[in-house]
Amino acid sequence: MAARCAARASTEKGEATQLFSRRSRRRGTPPSAWFSWHARIFGPRVRVLDIACGAGRHALLAAELGAEVVAADSDGEAIAILEKEAARRKLAIKCLHLDLTTSNITPESFDVVMMFNYMDRERLADFRNAVRPGGYFLAETFLEGQKEQGWGPRSDDHLLKHGELLDLVAPFDVFLSREVLEMVDGRPALVASVLAQRPPK
Repeated sequence: MAARCAARASTEKGEATQLFSRRSRRRGTPPSAWFSWHARIFGPRVRVLDIACGAGRHALLAAELGAEVVAADSDGEAIAILEKEAARRKLAIKCLHLDLTTSNITPESFDVVMMFNYMDRERLADFRNAVRPGGYFLAETFLEGQKEQGWGPRSDDHLLKHGELLDLVAPFDVFLSREVLEMVDGRPALVASVLAQRPPK
C-alpha cells in the first residue's frame, strides 16, 4: 500500500540546496536529503537519468555508487561544470546539453529517473514513462508556498500545489512521499518529495 510520511523541519547535514543560482554552480552543493535517504536504489548496472541535473550534485553521487548515469540539462554552463568534475573524479557520466521542453526520451529505458528542483507538467508524463517496469521515479521540487519564503521560483508553472505530486506520478506505486518545510543552505525550503515505482509487467 502506498506510504506517506510527514516530516518536521530539519537541519541535518546533507539537506538539499537549490540548483538554479550561479552561486550553486560555483561551489559544490550537498545532495538533497531525499536523495541520500534513497541511495539504496542506485548501484552497479543501474541505468539512471538525471533530469535538470544542474552541475551534477546527484548525478556524481549516483555514478560513485556504480550507476550508469545520463545527466541532462538545458544550461550549457552547468553541463560543462559537470563534465569537468566527472572527468576529475574519473566517472563515466553521459552529459547532455539539450532542451528539456522538447527533447525526446526513449520510453522504458532507465531503471531510475530522478528530478530535483524542476517542474514541467507538460513533460512529466514523458519523464515518468522513461522508467522501466519495476524501476523508480525519484523527485523533489518546490511547493507554491515557497514564494512566501523569499527565494526560489516565482512562477506557478514551476511550483506544486498541495498533494499535486502524488497525482502527477500516478499510476506509479508511491513508496514514500512528504511535504515539508526544511532548512536548505540556511534558508527555508517548502518542498514535496516522492519515491514511486513503475509497476512490474
